[in-house]
This record gives sequence, C-alpha cells and structure tokens, in this order.
Amino acid sequence: MTLRITRAGGSRSRARLRLEGRVVGEWAALLERECLDLLRSRGAVSLDLAGVEVLGRLSRAGVEIHCRSRLVASVLEGDGVRVTVDADDPGEIVPAGHQ
Repeated sequence: MTLRITRAGGSRSRARLRLEGRVVGEWAALLERECLDLLRSRGAVSLDLAGVEVLGRLSRAGVEIHCRSRLVASVLEGDGVRVTVDADDPGEIVPAGHQ
C-alpha cells in the first residue's frame, strides 16, 4: 500500500483526513489536491499522520527529521520519531514541559 486517505469525522468548517502508508510521488500530489479542494469547501483541514510509516523508518535508519513546529515535533516524538525543531511558530501554543 502506498497511501490511503480516509475522511475521518471533522466538522462543517474543518475536514479531517487520516493518512496511512507512504506519502511519495504521485500520492503527494493527490494529497495536495485533496487538501486544497477541502480548504475551498470547508475552510480548514487537519491531517492525522499517525499511520504514515516512512517517517518512523527513516528516523530509525538515522535520517534526521526537521520540523518547524514544536507541537508537531512533540506528536512525532510520541510515536518514536526523532525530530529537530528548526524554528518556532510565534503563534503556536506549546504544551507544558515542551518549552
């Protein structure tokens, strides 16, 4: 399986997509189109990346994963992915203990 995109709940103003598999090549383009279509119709999109397997494998192999958001880094680290935070998003809310 390369990539499975499932609409998972959400609300009238926010769509939620669950991703499973690998986000590569043509599947990345498909995901982008889907997100842009949903942004036009709903205004906001949330992506559940818990099922994206390539990040964990790459991290375990020694690839360094960079992220701009401490919040996203915290979620990835919770799944065992080593992450380097490059820059802070001044508007993000940082959970206690992650500052």
